[in-house]
Amino acid sequence: MNDYQAPQRDMKFVMNELLDYPAHYASLPNCEDASIEIVDAIREEGAKFSTNVLAPLNKVGDQEGCTWVEGEVTTPTGFKEAFMQFKEAGWPGLIQAQKYGGQGLPFSIGVMFGEMISSANIAWSMFNGANNGTLETINVWGTEAQKEIYMKKIVEGNWGGTMCLTEPHCGTDLGMLRTKAEPNSDGSYNITGTKIFITQGEHDLSENIVHIVLARMPNAPAGVKGISLFIVPKFTPNQDGEVGMRNGVTCGSIEHKMGINGSPTCVMNFDSAKGYLLGAENKGLNCMFTFMNNARLAVAMQGMVHAELGFQKSLAYAKDRLQMRSLTGAKNPDGPADPIIVHPDVRRMLLTQKSLAEGGRMLNYHIAKLLDVLQRSDDEALIKDTEDELGLLTPIAKAFLTETGFESANLALQCFGGHGYIKEWEVEQNVRDSRIACIYEGTTGIQALDLLGRKILMTKGERLRKYTKKMHQFCEANKDNQEIAPFINQLEKYNKEWGELVMKVGGSAMQNPDELGAASVDFLMYSGYVVLAYFWAQAAVTANEALKTNTDEKDFYQAKIKTARFFFERMLPKTRGYVATMNSGADNLMSLESEHFSF
Repeated sequence: MNDYQAPQRDMKFVMNELLDYPAHYASLPNCEDASIEIVDAIREEGAKFSTNVLAPLNKVGDQEGCTWVEGEVTTPTGFKEAFMQFKEAGWPGLIQAQKYGGQGLPFSIGVMFGEMISSANIAWSMFNGANNGTLETINVWGTEAQKEIYMKKIVEGNWGGTMCLTEPHCGTDLGMLRTKAEPNSDGSYNITGTKIFITQGEHDLSENIVHIVLARMPNAPAGVKGISLFIVPKFTPNQDGEVGMRNGVTCGSIEHKMGINGSPTCVMNFDSAKGYLLGAENKGLNCMFTFMNNARLAVAMQGMVHAELGFQKSLAYAKDRLQMRSLTGAKNPDGPADPIIVHPDVRRMLLTQKSLAEGGRMLNYHIAKLLDVLQRSDDEALIKDTEDELGLLTPIAKAFLTETGFESANLALQCFGGHGYIKEWEVEQNVRDSRIACIYEGTTGIQALDLLGRKILMTKGERLRKYTKKMHQFCEANKDNQEIAPFINQLEKYNKEWGELVMKVGGSAMQNPDELGAASVDFLMYSGYVVLAYFWAQAAVTANEALKTNTDEKDFYQAKIKTARFFFERMLPKTRGYVATMNSGADNLMSLESEHFSF
């Protein structure tokens, strides 16, 4: 079966034409190195590494998995060698500050690079993803001494990093965590407790692993207000910054999972492990949100790449697989049957995957631009607007793209028929690998409550109004564009309805708080389809303008407009069901008493 191929033409379309990254970089300080030539070179080299090195290891990682023996974890065959190549090429420091050994390039270039390695081998890519989140958290909240000790080593790729939040008894409710932090006379703390579901908690790719751990100090306030954040290394660094004595951190076991088997998910035991406060006392959850937001956006990308991988495999198979004749007459008269791509239902599956993958790329790359602004701009008004938009889009991207990524992975399996259910085609692996993305870093339900409750209703709709105003301005600017009019007219209607739904649900929730929870997931999915419609309308405008030039890529641009049409006519109408269910209220969910649930 064909392995992953980086969709470089579409990546260039989104970056250079749709979102105008060159102008974006020119508007920000210290982005001189992010030239078109440099970005093209990074994308091309990243594509080679992803296709030639990582993609062949994807099946290996799934079949072998990781091995745990007496607290030590061995990664699958080839993973360590691939990481050595990755490190030697300088990729771990792509977007990290030059003062710590990085290349200092914008965050968005890392997102582009991360898409390729995630698509090629999602399990392997998670090693680098965990490191990036650790670096961001230390960079924002760490002291200069902590940055010097830890960031350089992680940027080099010699040390790894993790995020340690969840405990066996508390799941998402971190206010219940029990891990303790007892102060020492030297300013350090003894960390004691157990953390579960720790991605890359133990492995053989790095000589040291830096754990970012939530714990509670003595006499700290109850609940989330009494949580602090700590750096807890596997090996305590010596005064020269090199690996020193083994700390009281051990991997108790690794999970036997449904998917992403090449990535170890660990139970981590902290037994009076020496840790160092990161940020202020009792402000750990605020600090950890730096890591969590980074992780949620990384998971949004994972959702998109599962759609991309499913589409690539489905498309190659649909062009080769011969079965039945076209209803409108033979398309392959010299063969025994027609390729299945001629059948309408196969087209439905392919276009669903294509529209979700390409639409998800637009959304993710736009979010990456917002993060560039937050990291580099000094315009306070722009930063505030950017924070508001990012706050609105983050839960939508994380939840919607992972749900539709899983949908797309399942459609790929369906496209293959019985062959998709067999391991040798690696299609069922994509289904298994994609399922966790809807769960970790906050389930779809958690993201939905965050979107509707915290990001919209608690701001009295201000964040949504800012975003819908941008959509309205786009529609106004393109209302006389006859070729794109069907998209613009629909988008304007949805833009108006979006705000009306908030008013209706918000009003009901004031009378009965359960109305918020009852409507939230439906509202999030509705929002996801509307946001992607906005990007597909922009893509159609961009493609239409390109077709007016003397381009030799007419097929590419016409495909964009036709895919936009599919999305508006076949995907966007799904919102009607979400409107009906969110408007049906909470009573149909809550009227059956708990004791009456039975089997």
